[in-house]
Amino acid sequence: MSRLSRLLTSRTPEIEPHEGPVDESGETGVVAGGKSGTLRAAIFGINDGLVSNLSLIMGVSGAGVGRSAILVAGVAGLVAGAFSMGAGEYVSMRAQRELFERLIHIEAHELATQPEEERRELIALYRRKGMPRTVAEAMTDAVMRDPKVALETHAREELGLDPDELGSPWGAAFTSFVTFSIGAVVPLAPFLFTSGRAATVTALALGGGALFGVGASMSLLTGRGAWFSGARMLSIGSAATAVTFGVGRLLHVGGVT
Repeated sequence: MSRLSRLLTSRTPEIEPHEGPVDESGETGVVAGGKSGTLRAAIFGINDGLVSNLSLIMGVSGAGVGRSAILVAGVAGLVAGAFSMGAGEYVSMRAQRELFERLIHIEAHELATQPEEERRELIALYRRKGMPRTVAEAMTDAVMRDPKVALETHAREELGLDPDELGSPWGAAFTSFVTFSIGAVVPLAPFLFTSGRAATVTALALGGGALFGVGASMSLLTGRGAWFSGARMLSIGSAATAVTFGVGRLLHVGGVT
């Protein structure tokens, strides 16, 4: 095993058996997660779109400017934020994928040049999971017969990677772009149809409701309570909005239409 591989595996956290989240019926279940990063990009995208554009719009509104200035700021925040989120997710996922591909490439090289050492490492991994030596050796020998199966197994067992699920940079970028735009348009929509206090109150209501809804929906993945998750996201967004609105009031300009 390479030095980098040892470093990664040595930092694996201790995990104890646990039944997992339990629904109201008392049945245990599996919480689904997105291995590709697309789900993560979707959650972060819509959340960032809501928080950043709601805060921006409230900050500009607090400065006392007119509806047209708020619309320009909101649309600019939507477009700039969506491209920024999409580009950021692409770069992040691309770098992550390239790192994982390199680790798998190193593992493939070690399997080709040091097969006996890799065999001993896999046996040791199975033994640490509680398998008897004879079973661990039999499983390892069966795995090592097929180079493709051997590489996939070593990648999963040693590196914690699934070669078929390394993530799509373009998928994450597109998802982040779209979901950020959806989140950002929510607090902006009222100013397309009205202005003044009515638009501001409606934007706050829509933005707050959307933040709570996104947070509550995350409970389906995390297993936490829907009310807790929703209230947590709402409180974070409210704090950011209050700060930017206060800054806008301090920088009050007024008179802009």
